[in-house]
Amino acid sequence: MNPLTNVKNIKKLGEQELLRESTSSWHDQYKDSAWIFFGGLSYDLTEGDVITIFSQYGEPVNINLVRDKDTGKQKGYGFLCYEDQRSTTLAVDNLNGVKILGRTIRVDHVSNYKAPKDSKRIDDVTKKLRIEGCGPKKN
Repeated sequence: MNPLTNVKNIKKLGEQELLRESTSSWHDQYKDSAWIFFGGLSYDLTEGDVITIFSQYGEPVNINLVRDKDTGKQKGYGFLCYEDQRSTTLAVDNLNGVKILGRTIRVDHVSNYKAPKDSKRIDDVTKKLRIEGCGPKKN
């Protein structure tokens, strides 16, 4: 599906939810994941820029800004994990469809994030996060 169509569909879900008098939300199906997907970014943005943008809605604890294996240039999309899952709802509702550097970004929930295969270049904190996971802990 076209990325802009996805942006419109997510916005439509939010609008429909406002009109309903239901106590549940479409966001509830993602209550066990603190990960979000973001796409459509300018290629000039760095991890620090992305963290600054998304930290408006919570404390990011992990980011995977997808990069080209050969050139190392970012591909305009990635994944971010918040310390608190509730921040994912705020980010999806408030950043999906926003223009940043002239590009409309897409932000959506991720239900089952799978970390990339281990690389020799990852630090100890990232290794620990990949083992223990990120976000809500199931009891």
